[in-house]
Amino acid sequence: MNYRHLLVFIAVICLCACQAPEGERSVQESSSAQSLKSAFADDFFLGVAVSANHINGNKPREMELVAREFNAITAENSMKSMNIHPERDSFFFDEADRLMVFAEENDMHFVGHALVWHSQQSPWLEKITDSAEMAIALTEHINALVTRYIGKVDAWDVVNEALNEDGSYRESNFYKVMGRDYLLHAFREAQKADPEVDLIYNDYNLWKPEKRAGVVRLVKWLQDEGIDVDAVGMQGHWSLIGPDLSDVEASINAYAELGVDVLVSELDVTALPNPWDLEGAEISQNFEGSEYMDPYRSGLPDSVQLLLAERYEDIFRLFLKHRDKLTRVSFWGVCDGHSWLNGWPIEGRTNYPLLFDRSLKNKKAYDAVMALSNLEAEE
Repeated sequence: MNYRHLLVFIAVICLCACQAPEGERSVQESSSAQSLKSAFADDFFLGVAVSANHINGNKPREMELVAREFNAITAENSMKSMNIHPERDSFFFDEADRLMVFAEENDMHFVGHALVWHSQQSPWLEKITDSAEMAIALTEHINALVTRYIGKVDAWDVVNEALNEDGSYRESNFYKVMGRDYLLHAFREAQKADPEVDLIYNDYNLWKPEKRAGVVRLVKWLQDEGIDVDAVGMQGHWSLIGPDLSDVEASINAYAELGVDVLVSELDVTALPNPWDLEGAEISQNFEGSEYMDPYRSGLPDSVQLLLAERYEDIFRLFLKHRDKLTRVSFWGVCDGHSWLNGWPIEGRTNYPLLFDRSLKNKKAYDAVMALSNLEAEE
């Protein structure tokens, strides 16, 4: 353990000494403590993605935690086209409307996710094969969503995951029908529908040099076409050992040089083995489970808890270093029990990727992040 890790470890011990043991702390008991959103209020938004169960009122304690700890919110799935626009002439706005009300009541930065994505899209969109018809369909979809939430949604993930790992364009149905112009069309229509809303390109593995270069080309092209791209969203589906944070830092700097904000839009850190060194977030991939691939069914060992805390400490130290470029850091899930990583890339595993455990108790990773914010404030 080097000197800076020792400092963080001592700070964590001091925090824990003033509280009940981790296994005994409740949401109510910790509610008087400083929250994530207040700890980083001068740095960036601290956000979280919530599920339909949260939005529909089935998880009130989780939503209490969300309101207390975070000042930005994203619908994990409820605003994706298959859910919000299931038929061409039919919309389901109920869940998004409830989230909008929650965001307003709690003065939260509201992120719309996502207007155009090749996955979890409406089946009727997948059937379109004519370029002109696809353009009309995208216009109708984007205009309906963006105009409904003018002044309510602060930022939209306009296009999600349009690039391959080598930086080339993914051959989605949108690309096959319209070529790369579908991206230009989507951003242009969103910009026309709400000139004040922030427009984001969002993707995973954006720390990779080849994909980084692809994003730079994409954003420069959109800018040359008159699109005010406001931010690049770097999904942070990372692990205890990767990616190397020097690569993440290189990407933060590269995107900031484009004159856009940088976001960490979907942060979680898997504690489990990754089959065949799979990287990223391609949700079509899944694998059969095994005891080796699901080693912590009965709980996360203290040794791994400490590794997770150290990893989060390193990650947030980097974020704070670049607070002038980062405007939001959003976790992809409220607590371990609701993380999508329990079902991907292997169904039915028990993962521990977030700052709150299955009982909504603060983990050592939470304490390490909070201790880091305190140490930074004292420097």
